[in-house]
Amino acid sequence: MLHLLFPRLTARPKRGDGLFHWITAETRRPDWYVAGAVPDSVDARFAVLATLTALVLVRADALGDAGGEISVALTERFIEVMESEHREVGLGDPTLGRTVRKLVGSLSWRADLWRRSAVGGCDWRDAVRQSVYKDAPAEDAQSYADAALKEFWSKLERADLATLAEGRLNE
Repeated sequence: MLHLLFPRLTARPKRGDGLFHWITAETRRPDWYVAGAVPDSVDARFAVLATLTALVLVRADALGDAGGEISVALTERFIEVMESEHREVGLGDPTLGRTVRKLVGSLSWRADLWRRSAVGGCDWRDAVRQSVYKDAPAEDAQSYADAALKEFWSKLERADLATLAEGRLNE
């Protein structure tokens, strides 16, 4: 009610916030870094975040125009968060734009990779290795990541539009 009376004084959730929050929570699961042997580094954590985000974008795009709206909202939120996080670590304006463009390009590359994988144009296991790991992982780590991403994709496929848009996939 207050947002109608005082729109500038009340915060509304940002578009894509619920979905991005869910993806971030999935990225923070310790299993990625223990069983999946993803290195605990900024670059490796970004690889997991971008991989999960890319899978959501691929799923949303498959849902038509309404899914396209989800993709736009999620991408906008991704950019906002990347910019904010990099400002917090002290990256200034002259290099911030270039850095964020590289991160968005990395997300786009992953989305293209997963689109090809979803239609059979790329082997799932190879897509996992390229998207999550910098170097070839140990066999057990690769197997964990393969299974975890298949489970994640399965959740996305079962989700209806509203559930996906709000990021309520664990309910």
